[in-house]
Parts: sequence; structure tokens; C-alpha cells
Amino acid sequence: MFSPNGKLVASASWDKTVRLWDTSTGKQYAVLKAHTSPVEPAVFSPDGKLVVSTFRDNMVRLWDTSTGQQYGVLDGHTGHVRSAVFSPDGKLLASASQDETIRLWDTSTGKQCAVLEGHTNFITPVAFSSDGRLVVSASKDKTVRLWHTSTGK
Repeated sequence: MFSPNGKLVASASWDKTVRLWDTSTGKQYAVLKAHTSPVEPAVFSPDGKLVVSTFRDNMVRLWDTSTGQQYGVLDGHTGHVRSAVFSPDGKLLASASQDETIRLWDTSTGKQCAVLEGHTNFITPVAFSSDGRLVVSASKDKTVRLWHTSTGK
């Protein structure tokens, strides 16, 4: 995944790391280590200051791209986190899991804002609308759902 300005690439790996690469030199910039299981995906915030990593350890981790240091751990899912995405303004993060929930997080505090429930099987992709007011999710239960970020319904 490229950073918004194209200067960094984040690669998630089954070796439990996320690696940041400098696109101008092709050299590794940082290795982000904290997950206890394979990692995928790694996604940049809209301003490129944060990268989020998820997957099998049920954790959502935020990293500071300037330092390579962990910025926060968003703990709440009870299943593999399959998808995470920032809202267009970067203020919210949506994470979707095999626990059949989507969790909305405030990226400045790390606090959970809402738990979106309704799917009956694991959720794969999740995305924000361009204005950040809606989240769309798709599930192995063969449904697609729209959620309002302000109400969670």
C-alpha cells in the first residue's frame, strides 16, 4: 500500500511485521513489530502520518510513520480482523472482524465509538463513503450493509 504522498510503501507480512519502504531509495525505512500472528493488511491514514495493521491476533495496531513506533492498540475484537480503513478525514477508523462486528474508533484517543452488529458471518471488506458519514460492509453471510457513522445504525 502506498502512502498518500507516494513516499512510503507499507508491506504486511506473515512474519508478523509491517515494513515501511522509502520509494525514492527502495530501502527499508522501518520494521513495525508487535503482532503475535501474521499481518494483513497495512493501510495508511489520509495524511500518511499513521498506518494501521491487523489480522490474526484480533488486534488493531496504529503506527506513527515518522518514528516507526506503535501509536496505539485498539483492543475489542474477538476474532481475526480482516479489514481496517480510515475515514476520509482520518478521524475515525473502521475495523471489521470474523467476530461479525465492525468497530469504529476515534483515532486521536483510541477509544471505541461504536460496535456495528448485524452480520451473521465474518466480514471481509469495509469502506467509508467519501463524506465519511456512511460505512459499507460485506460479509460471508451474502449481505452488504450500510451504517451511519453518527448513530451506528
